[in-house]
Amino acid sequence: MKKDNVLQQKSFAFAVRIVNLYRYLNEKKKEYVLSKQLLRAGTSIGANVEEAIGGQSEKDFFAKLTIAYKEARETHYWLRLLTATNYLTNEEGQSVLEDTDELLRIIGSIQKTIKQRNS
Repeated sequence: MKKDNVLQQKSFAFAVRIVNLYRYLNEKKKEYVLSKQLLRAGTSIGANVEEAIGGQSEKDFFAKLTIAYKEARETHYWLRLLTATNYLTNEEGQSVLEDTDELLRIIGSIQKTIKQRNS
């Protein structure tokens, strides 16, 4: 049941990247509001993956995974906004967006598998 290997590792690495991006936006770009939203959403993905792994049932696992998916969608939004407002270059934004998209695909795939198995 545990899909902790790839998703756990990638969501943790992504959180580290988001923390570093938050620092960059604060220190170099003097952006404090949008970056805080990005920090909360981007680090929440991995936290919810960890909670999913520790879930007491498949239903609990699926619920936490759904929250992780929603947080990844929100992260995607903040990254697009930071790029559109020139706090991130297109290259910087695209690079992190690709990582976000990868997490969304992995989480979505796990959700789809669980739904198919339970229908």
